[in-house]
Amino acid sequence: MSPEEPALSLSNGDDTMPSSYVSNHVHIVFSTKDRLKVIAEDLQPKLWAYMAGIAKKHSMHAVAIGGIEDHAHALIDMGPTLGIAKTVQVLKANSSRWMNDHPGVRFGWQEGYFACSVSRSQVPTVRHYIARQKEHHQKIDSAKEFELLLKWHGFELRN
Repeated sequence: MSPEEPALSLSNGDDTMPSSYVSNHVHIVFSTKDRLKVIAEDLQPKLWAYMAGIAKKHSMHAVAIGGIEDHAHALIDMGPTLGIAKTVQVLKANSSRWMNDHPGVRFGWQEGYFACSVSRSQVPTVRHYIARQKEHHQKIDSAKEFELLLKWHGFELRN
């Protein structure tokens, strides 16, 4: 572009940006306390839907939520306002409260979590991965999956 060519403008004639455009996708994984298998299979779809509602209530978009009886995966477009730690805290606290309103074992999530940014081009791949958790875990257990996630993203497992 030469200095004489005008730059493409999306504004209404002024120099301000009229809107904000944010793509902030994060893949989050967290386990039940002590990795206990306490999320009953029949309750899982309801829990995942409830977690999607939590995200929506807090101005986030749940692209995909799933998991199995001892952990959850969430692909969240966090939007422009919440950070990762707050996003995880909101999801865990509210879903834990909801789980404890149902009969069964006293429910809780482990303190730690995995979170990694996801580029827009990889959103379909991660969405598919989350949707296939049940099939995936017929071949690999949760602990091994977690180790592989860390390795794929350049982390070292800490105790």
